Amino acid sequence: MKKSNTANTMLSSLPTSPTMSTQSLAGSKISLNSSTKSSRSSLPHASIKSNKIDHEIETILEKAKFYTSVCLGTTAILSVFTFLFLIPFVVDPAISTIIADYDPVPVTCIVIDHVYAEGIKNCTWSSCREGCTSSPNKCHQLYVNYTRIPFTDWEKNPRDLASVIWDVSYTKFLINSEGCGYPPTTNCSVFARQYGYSHIGEPFPCFYSRAYPEVVIGRYSWENNLYHLILSLIIPTVLFAISIGVLSYWYCPCCDNACSRSSRVYAEKFPTKEE
Repeated sequence: MKKSNTANTMLSSLPTSPTMSTQSLAGSKISLNSSTKSSRSSLPHASIKSNKIDHEIETILEKAKFYTSVCLGTTAILSVFTFLFLIPFVVDPAISTIIADYDPVPVTCIVIDHVYAEGIKNCTWSSCREGCTSSPNKCHQLYVNYTRIPFTDWEKNPRDLASVIWDVSYTKFLINSEGCGYPPTTNCSVFARQYGYSHIGEPFPCFYSRAYPEVVIGRYSWENNLYHLILSLIIPTVLFAISIGVLSYWYCPCCDNACSRSSRVYAEKFPTKEE
């Protein structure tokens, strides 16, 4: 009896391994299910966040495109008005100067008469005007004689004014090809004091027109004239073309379709070798 009792106690003290393994498997299954559920629940949140980020980026790009379009449209409009403004003030005088074909080498002139007049009726013309759009109420009218002897040669070998044969006598003298300008580059009082009044009869350099010999001016530079003409033509035109090109690419359906059309569409128009 004692042996049987001790055997039973030994059997009861042995560990129940099958039941322990089943419990551990069940626990692992529960943990796996919970992890899969948590991963599935986290996926919608990540997708929502990515959608919000994409939406914010799209809104920023749309705003940038809108403000850029406004700037480009304003630039195009301003370039047109700028070009129209430059036509009478820069383009037309520059072209008329080119047509007049002034001799770039200054010749010798002397002022022989200086008339100061007031009133619109008396100021039918003026050697200098401050402003090219209004009629002057006060004017300085200077008349000159000029010879085609270069002024540099005259300075080296002065001549007697009484013995000089003048190529053109008593012709109008202008400050530039248009006879007008704007301060501070053009000051008619300084111009009159420089060439008239007490300086009458003094030789000075001037430029005559080879196309119209009776036209004589005091200021001329071929480089500056061409420089201003090119700038006034190129800058507004380039700004207008760039602005209109970008706006057309963004908003014109025809341009968008033409740009997005693949080369395969054009290749299908031509027959193959087999055909």
